[in-house]
Amino acid sequence: MLRMQRISTAAVPEAKRLAFVHDFVARHWAGMRFRPLDEDDLRIDIAIFELPDAVAVAKAHYPAMVGSRPRDLLGDGRDNYTLAMVSDDHEVCVERGRAFTVKAGDLMLVNEGTCFEVRHGRPSTVELVSLGRSEIAARVPRLDLAPCYHVPRSAPGASLFAGYAGLLRQSPPQTDKARQTAAHHIHDLVALVLEGFVEGGAERNERGIRAARLELIKKDVMDRLCDPALGVASVARRQGVTPRYIQQLFEREGTTFTEFLRGSRLALAFARLDQGPVETGISEIAFDSGFTDLSNFNRAFRRRYGLTPSDVRAMAMRKRLR
Repeated sequence: MLRMQRISTAAVPEAKRLAFVHDFVARHWAGMRFRPLDEDDLRIDIAIFELPDAVAVAKAHYPAMVGSRPRDLLGDGRDNYTLAMVSDDHEVCVERGRAFTVKAGDLMLVNEGTCFEVRHGRPSTVELVSLGRSEIAARVPRLDLAPCYHVPRSAPGASLFAGYAGLLRQSPPQTDKARQTAAHHIHDLVALVLEGFVEGGAERNERGIRAARLELIKKDVMDRLCDPALGVASVARRQGVTPRYIQQLFEREGTTFTEFLRGSRLALAFARLDQGPVETGISEIAFDSGFTDLSNFNRAFRRRYGLTPSDVRAMAMRKRLR
């Protein structure tokens, strides 16, 4: 099972935290040099998991500080790309150029083989994705033309990337196939985000982008499964796409939005009948699972499972009496 790795100064004695921040978190983990702006606040919390193709997905809380990757650290051989989204406005300076402000929620892609400095004037939450150089360069051939790319949060594809990365942090993939698929999706989405920012453009992998969007749509549905008003139009509004686009995504999987919604609600009702309190009525379970018509629920349930809701309830009661 893939587990999130966690690094926290809370687990380090107070007298050793400054050394821990400098020697382990900065040099070993981030490949950087950290200078806290307030040595009374050294709280750092990092959660990270790794995927194939040198992809790592992380979320970190940092204190107010200056983080830099000076030339003397470049000998460590790191040359991947780091894509960061920070909760607050912050300043970035790359290759000793003029410092510029990156707004909260914007994306910042930096080559780790580059000298750069980041200044956080207040404690910040940073969502990070590390990308294997060879994989992302294959999708964005002219990526090396610049050492960094600043992508506003309003740029096409930025919200889709942020949403998909957030979904992975919330539910890390557990099988080898799922982890490989997630790594492909991450690279495809970054290529999408960089279109218009990398001279010459990048090749879109539409299949990966559609798959990532469909995962977010399914999560949207599952989060609101019990809402009887849930429909393709409301999901489309939240996702920023058209209802027809959502329908086409499901059609490519050989199903429909309506079938996915109904099947998910039936699965929820089945689990409640099988495992929930026996005193809860079948009609109450049906309505609490998002159905609005009891007769339609009964017909759909029997078509899917070959059993009536009462059959499932009776089987569950017999199992509990054994």
